[in-house]
Amino acid sequence: MNAAAADAVRSLAAAGLTVATAESLTGGLVCAVLTSVPGSSAVVRGGVVVYATELKASLAGVPDDLLDRLGPVGAEVAAAMARGVRSRLGADVGVATTGVAGPDGQDGHPPGTVHVAVASPAGTTLRSYAGDDVLPGGRAEVRDATVRAALELLSEL
Repeated sequence: MNAAAADAVRSLAAAGLTVATAESLTGGLVCAVLTSVPGSSAVVRGGVVVYATELKASLAGVPDDLLDRLGPVGAEVAAAMARGVRSRLGADVGVATTGVAGPDGQDGHPPGTVHVAVASPAGTTLRSYAGDDVLPGGRAEVRDATVRAALELLSEL
């Protein structure tokens, strides 16, 4: 995963962009992996772990009505988290993760349901794993795959 993180940091630096993270199921892993790369301080502004639903609103800027309607797991929630952290931390790019790592489901979502979003000046990009396309594996595998998906989206900027 370090190579993917290095690619993401290089891509951001080459574009002159900074990044901030808002993470739920990954609990800060995306930010940790990014900051493990030498030179990442030039691009990483910071991150917030918004594991509790109400923190998605208060720290990541997700509208309360969206959380009331969808709950904490959803593509629109991930997109709002990415846009919110981008704004609140003063970054060019926001990346967000939300979902269900398992072992149990949550609010009708099975384990492996994951939504990753990247918000940039060009717009918001989403990658979702839901329905018949959930991420396989146990809790650790789902979280690792989510980090890889976030890094891939960042590298595509």
